[in-house]
Amino acid sequence: MSFEITGKVIEKYDTVQVNDRFKKREFVIEKTESNGGMEFTDHIKFQLTQDRCNLIDSIELNDEVKVNFNIRGNKWERDGKVNYFTNLDAWRIEKFQAEQAGFDNTPPPSLDDIPPESDEPDDLPF
Repeated sequence: MSFEITGKVIEKYDTVQVNDRFKKREFVIEKTESNGGMEFTDHIKFQLTQDRCNLIDSIELNDEVKVNFNIRGNKWERDGKVNYFTNLDAWRIEKFQAEQAGFDNTPPPSLDDIPPESDEPDDLPF
């Protein structure tokens, strides 16, 4: 299942070669939301893996981004103990702009934008 979130990039880490077949790179976004006059801030860490490690190269700190990601959960056993961990695997990162959110710089309509009334009879049934 795929998810999407927007936020500000506040950390970018170097790529780590975990073993000869696996590498990863982590980054953190800050997500701030307002609810009922209160503001809440979350710091969310994502990982990029393998050939996706370079997706964050063109992104600068403090850039607003849209991140598409999957949630991955794993079970890990060692010395008879079981642990579970969750990763947010990013697979696309785009700089986020107001136009993408459906906002534009078009001014709101004014009274001058309303067309004049016609003198022709209205033949609509309602």
